Amino acid sequence: MEYKFSDRCKNLEGNAIREIFKLISRPDIISFAGGMPASLALPKDDVLKIIDDLLTSDRAIALLQYGATEGYAPYLEAGREYVKRVGINTSDSSEILAISGGQQGIDLTFKAFINKGDVVLVEAPTYVAVPHIAKTYEAKLVGVASYEDGINLRDLENKIITENPKLLYLVPTFSNPTGKTLPVEKRKEIARITAKHNVILLEDNPYGELRYDGQTIPAIKSYDEAGNVVYLTSFSKTISPGMRVGLAVASAPVIRKLTIGKQATDVHTVTLSQAVATEFLKRGILDESLKRNIPVYKEKRDAMLKAMDKYFPKSAKWTHPSGGLFIWVTFPSNVDVSTDIFREAIARKVAYVSGDSSFVDGSGKNCLRLNFSNATVDDINKGIKILGELLKERVEGKC
Repeated sequence: MEYKFSDRCKNLEGNAIREIFKLISRPDIISFAGGMPASLALPKDDVLKIIDDLLTSDRAIALLQYGATEGYAPYLEAGREYVKRVGINTSDSSEILAISGGQQGIDLTFKAFINKGDVVLVEAPTYVAVPHIAKTYEAKLVGVASYEDGINLRDLENKIITENPKLLYLVPTFSNPTGKTLPVEKRKEIARITAKHNVILLEDNPYGELRYDGQTIPAIKSYDEAGNVVYLTSFSKTISPGMRVGLAVASAPVIRKLTIGKQATDVHTVTLSQAVATEFLKRGILDESLKRNIPVYKEKRDAMLKAMDKYFPKSAKWTHPSGGLFIWVTFPSNVDVSTDIFREAIARKVAYVSGDSSFVDGSGKNCLRLNFSNATVDDINKGIKILGELLKERVEGKC
């Protein structure tokens, strides 16, 4: 059979991290590759009790039936209160949409705004799923340079002027993959620049609740006066990634278009998942869970940074994130950690994500991303020692 795949799909390659997951599913691999919450942080007892309460209540049948595409009404109301934590105030439920995980929000926004050939700006490096989604909609991706405190504003405005983009995608808080966080003044300026040039800003915030140092920073959406910012968040890192439940916040006309796009995708986000998330918010369980889990993640972050100081080659530079799940490592430009070194690391039973999958121009072979959330502290120390020894063997002679 000769399959005549669509132009959109025939040249697509798999998401790099999803492919790596297949490789590292073996229990003998110490994985710093994924972005999963710690298994012990998943609140199965809380979820079990809530589901039992819900399915023995008079709401049970409604929760098991089809629901509104816009979302389960109590969830939307709880969501409107939830996003106030980052300074976002919505006028009513017409400005919020239940989504099946944050990544669906990215896809729906691209579906709503992107035509073939439209330019999308992303920070270099960017979340690895975004190039995959952009290719599906046949967009042209352009990277914007990044400083230690995030995206370079001068390069951003220059790229807006020269490339005439339709959309800018950012993870401004504990970025995936770098762990960087944009300061307040940059956030205000990004809101101003994108509004001035009529560019849609897609602000993705899946990690903001996982803060280990400092104070909460308002979302860029909180400075949105033009209605050009689409804000996404999810409960994948704070409740459960398997529930696939999140929120999109935007102006009412944008939410309407996202809703129409969602109708053709999955009809509605699982109502039971929305109801569980609602109870986590209403009963204060989410905050209790964060109080338990944040010290655990902080300990893991600190253990990884300490081990890297001890074992990694001196030529390596890395970020020191105040929250989130990732540390970004950069080597001199003549070092390639994406091929032979990566394969040797796997052979030594340690996995990471090479940086080239996060750059739209094919660069980044001298970079890698490490995740600290899903390994034990013992495995972090063991795995970083193994990886550091390998890197010293292969890298030090080139520097």
